[in-house]
Amino acid sequence: MALGKKPVNGMKDILPDEMQIRDYVQQVIKDTYRSFGFTPIETPCMENIANLTGRQGGENEKLIFKILKRGEKLKLQEAEEEADLVDFGMRYDLTVPLVRYYANHANDLPNPFKALQMGNVWRAERPQKGRYRQFMQCDIDIIGEPGNLAEIELILATTETIGKLGFHNFEIRINDRRVLKAMALYAGFTEESCDAVFIILDKMDKIGVDGVSAELKQESFPAEVVERYLSLFKGIEEAENGLFYLAKTLDGYLEPAVKQNLEEIIESVGAAKTADFKIVFDPTLVRGMSYYTGTIFEIAMPEFGAACGGGGRYDRMVGRFTGTDVPACGFSIGFERIILLLLENGYRIPNQKPKAAYLIEKGYPAAGLAEVISKAQMERAAGKQVLVVRMNKNKKFQKEKLAAEGYEEITEFFADRAQVF
Repeated sequence: MALGKKPVNGMKDILPDEMQIRDYVQQVIKDTYRSFGFTPIETPCMENIANLTGRQGGENEKLIFKILKRGEKLKLQEAEEEADLVDFGMRYDLTVPLVRYYANHANDLPNPFKALQMGNVWRAERPQKGRYRQFMQCDIDIIGEPGNLAEIELILATTETIGKLGFHNFEIRINDRRVLKAMALYAGFTEESCDAVFIILDKMDKIGVDGVSAELKQESFPAEVVERYLSLFKGIEEAENGLFYLAKTLDGYLEPAVKQNLEEIIESVGAAKTADFKIVFDPTLVRGMSYYTGTIFEIAMPEFGAACGGGGRYDRMVGRFTGTDVPACGFSIGFERIILLLLENGYRIPNQKPKAAYLIEKGYPAAGLAEVISKAQMERAAGKQVLVVRMNKNKKFQKEKLAAEGYEEITEFFADRAQVF
């Protein structure tokens, strides 16, 4: 088999210019989240396959990179089903590993626990712009806080981070899974059919109301139920306050506390925000993960035309591991999409250290070389970034490349005229 120099499809090599921006963005994320009291943790990239396939990850469970058993445990001839071959899987998000981590260490963690986790995840999906099979996720989660203080803190921390990276005029779209369910039941859908309805509703921004109507009818849902359901969205659009309209219309289906909870989050975030964004109630927001139990939210950026992060409340997930439910809520930044937007807009890292390059000609005397290196060390100690390299034959091209990389000061050291500092 021939060797290949290109990376595996859906994964990528990262060149130095992008890597510098990635490092900077990660540092901004960490510093901002730490200022809100979030504590960094780390979990393994692999999980037991049973943890990843518990019908909590929605469509992502179909995209797991599964790992064959190894050595004596792998018995290909005796295998009758997949479970006989597979024992581990690569994590497809950071939430499932976090919940397992919390269940394993709860007695050693504060309550509530504010976790910050950054790391790669893997999904075997079709690669496209801003979407890879290996990609970085940046999550913050609060476990043990039952009230909406968790949602408020998560939204404020995330939006402050996005604002620090230079983004303006974005939206936080917010909804509640209980609102989605109440709307479906009011219209006449059965509770068992809700997930199928939500999967179609999630396409609203792509196929519009007519497309949603057509797909619901194709699933053999009664036309009058579909029409009653879609009339709710028309009523929300025409109402001065869509949330108030829904609460009144869904009386008996939606608990008043759900409306109050959303209003408190919207009002508190709006009053305390530091970044330039709007927080808006969006009854079409679904979020794909089936583990969400309450509030859900998403970052919408006009320049990307897609979500650049999201999250929500998942109060029943810890109980899968411990037998006792613990309130939990999280928010994940779409790191790769943020990086893509920054690169496309020619982002320059602010307040970078001054960069200097020392080009040393071949044959430069040893005594002088020691002085050059000592000078570089002094400059580094003073806060400057100094590159010491040999001079190429094509010096002009070398200097142009260095200038493009941000080296504003380039000093040449020639063998026949050693400089003394």
